Amino acid sequence: MVSVLLVSASERRKEILSGLVSEPMKLRFRALATEEINPPSGTEVSSQVEMICSAKAESAAEEMTIGGENPEVAIVSDTLVEDPNDPMVALGKPVDELSAASMLLGLSGRRHRVWSATAVLYPPLGQTIGTEVLHGGWTADLWTDSALVEFKELTQDTLADLVASESWVGKAGAYDLAGMAGEYATLIEGDEVTVLGFAQGSMKVISSLIG
Repeated sequence: MVSVLLVSASERRKEILSGLVSEPMKLRFRALATEEINPPSGTEVSSQVEMICSAKAESAAEEMTIGGENPEVAIVSDTLVEDPNDPMVALGKPVDELSAASMLLGLSGRRHRVWSATAVLYPPLGQTIGTEVLHGGWTADLWTDSALVEFKELTQDTLADLVASESWVGKAGAYDLAGMAGEYATLIEGDEVTVLGFAQGSMKVISSLIG
């Protein structure tokens, strides 16, 4: 098993990776120090999530190079919820209870698509491993996947409970499929891990590296 650094503040992503490792000491976590980019308007959400993930990979490579970090593999990921009314609009992380309630109301009784992009970064070893060349000789492979989720009609009481629970904090689209909102949301298409924070296509590679 190689040493792995997850560059993410997501507790759900930490939980998923921690459940895969056989040697916990080989897995480290920290948040990305660099601020996330804002993709240009008029871009499909599928492209937005790839842009953000690619930028995260570049920032992580730069931070590790400058900071002298030397994991054998690093991982970054991004998840966006597509507005059911417009494939060009992403529902990001709500900033307060009002924005959380607004997002949940917009998803109530409807289907929407969730996009996750994940990059696995490889250190400079005198050879190119990944398909993307990053800062300091790091390289990366990137995967993007989507899943379709359907929400039940949310009553006022249910909406109030979801908002009061603060389960929306730090969650794209204001909900966590593996948390309280899972009682009201159903996975219609795709893989649950895509909704929870990792592109499904990346998981086979990640599992083989950290298992």
